Amino acid sequence: METLQQRENTVEAKRLKRKFTGALLALLITFLAVASATYAWYIYNTSQHTTNVRMAAGAGVNLQISNAYNGMYGSSAVLESFSGQLVPVSTNKISAGFQKVTEFASGYQTKTGLAASIFGNGEQNDYYHTSLFLRTTGGTLDIYLSDIGFEDSDEASPISSAIRLGLVVHKVGEHQAHDNEYIFAISDKKNPEAEYNTATGQEGYVLDASRKDGTTVPFTPYTSDEYCIYNKETGAVKRKDDSLRLCTISGADDGSVGESVEIELYIWLEGCDEDCTSNLCRQTLRNLAVSFAGVKTDQ
Repeated sequence: METLQQRENTVEAKRLKRKFTGALLALLITFLAVASATYAWYIYNTSQHTTNVRMAAGAGVNLQISNAYNGMYGSSAVLESFSGQLVPVSTNKISAGFQKVTEFASGYQTKTGLAASIFGNGEQNDYYHTSLFLRTTGGTLDIYLSDIGFEDSDEASPISSAIRLGLVVHKVGEHQAHDNEYIFAISDKKNPEAEYNTATGQEGYVLDASRKDGTTVPFTPYTSDEYCIYNKETGAVKRKDDSLRLCTISGADDGSVGESVEIELYIWLEGCDEDCTSNLCRQTLRNLAVSFAGVKTDQ
């Protein structure tokens, strides 16, 4: 017959087993939470950026930039600094907003077995956002991007591979509605540890901004193929067949400056990008410069 002491020992053993199992489960849950938080959709620290404007070709034609509609205009402007952290977000339409991952699900064919599955609204401090203003004198100019310059902290793990730059162009004048928007991939580099890890879609898909259920859609950002050609030595600007016109601005008839156009500038980490994986957590963009150029409409 089992003694009282033996029964007490058995009860204690079962209690310790349950306690150990509970502790192990808690440890496993904690590990999965850490893994899901650091595998992708990570956080990246950024700093101040400078945007340059290239002088347009043609005598008497001048393209100027400012960080305020009624501010000081010149050939370059220092954009508003970003003191927060870039948290990976995703969108196929900037004006419809950004979304970020809130939960991961298991059972997927990824390195961790996890994939981003539930998403919520992105917050304004999850990405970089500012406005710049362009104006000209003495003519009508079509405005193009001529370059997006950057420097990765580590060429072997280039964070630029997951960075997107968005431009929301307004109608000419102060406090005008937006007219068009454009999303560019700033780099053609690849992350050697790239792996798509969103629960739906495949490489090249991003979150559908019109849906809140994690639906993804195919999306191809613009690239350097859509830049115009700017000759730094001569100042000449040339369109390519694929050059993307952002907007058109004009100077006043008397040769003075015309009305400015506002261009909102967004910079974010595209969380659905297969290049957005945890090996980039320790990397930074040392420099980022956006260059514009103007071409006379009669050229």
